[in-house]
Amino acid sequence: MPADPAGRKLGSYEVEEELAQGGMGVVYLARQASLDRRVVLKTLRRDLAEDPSSDERFTREARAAARVHHPNVVVVYDCFSFRSERFIAQEHVDGKDAASVLRQLGRFDARAVGLVALEVARGLEEIHAHGIVHRDLKPANILLGRAGETKIADFGIALDARGATLTQTGQALGTPLYMSPEQLRGARVDARSDLFSLGVVLYELLAGARPFAEESAEGEGLVERIEAGRFAPLRSLAPKTPRALARVVEHCLRAKPKRRFASSAELRRALERQLGAPSPSDCREELAAWLAEKKVFEPVRGETRRAPRARGTRSGGWVRRAAVPVLAAGLAAGVALGWWSDRGHALRPLSEGVVAWRATP
Repeated sequence: MPADPAGRKLGSYEVEEELAQGGMGVVYLARQASLDRRVVLKTLRRDLAEDPSSDERFTREARAAARVHHPNVVVVYDCFSFRSERFIAQEHVDGKDAASVLRQLGRFDARAVGLVALEVARGLEEIHAHGIVHRDLKPANILLGRAGETKIADFGIALDARGATLTQTGQALGTPLYMSPEQLRGARVDARSDLFSLGVVLYELLAGARPFAEESAEGEGLVERIEAGRFAPLRSLAPKTPRALARVVEHCLRAKPKRRFASSAELRRALERQLGAPSPSDCREELAAWLAEKKVFEPVRGETRRAPRARGTRSGGWVRRAAVPVLAAGLAAGVALGWWSDRGHALRPLSEGVVAWRATP
């Protein structure tokens, strides 16, 4: 690929710019003229394409991701070769990965983390239903779109229970600081390993720091610290985190798989109970408003964003749209105040047009 790849034709795609370079290859933003849409093209380095295992892993990534059709998972459109180069064409998300947003903000608000967690859990539920374990959940592989989308990306080391795995027993692939203890030891993993990784991600988004550092003052190894559950309580680093959310995160971080949530569906239900069961469109709208409030994205030229119609007050940087049912309006206003209660809830009017959570006696 030339120094400036812009304008190069790759089959039915025209490259617009280079987005990133990594250990496996280069990522480009391109346009598919036939469907008038932008796509992301991932290419495999030429030297790796000559290695049968790397080429197989590249193909397996495309096939595993292509089987999953869900709004919270990046869509794979095509896997093709062009002039001896291998490419994957996938959905372009106009946004940033969670790692970039975290560097920009330092940490996320608790409500935003809860919504991201719920959307990721929904995506994982579909991934796991296809017998796939992602094995590389981390902030860099969670994309946040300008319109409030949350999408899981990068199936490069996914384990497909329905196909051959390239990972042998005793071999660990992944990003160590986000891996479950069983994955670090090269043992057999299942969907609960992804839930542990998600727990690490959520802890980091809330606290601005990972639960397990690379090195400890005592020289204790990473696996030993994870298996012993030695990490600072989340609320000691992020005291504004609601107790219910902290419990969900720390439940994911339990060392033994059988003590975590039994499935992504169970995690999703726990989050829905705490968040007031927001629909996918509710999640997108709230996250889009939060990202705009935090000025995460530069405004697009000519774009005018209408603020959601609000009833009640603006609190904590949130604007809630009025919902038709009184109950939905109460949920929206309650989360605007950032309250997650650990007990039963009842709606109590505080003033005309404003409803918020109050714990029942």
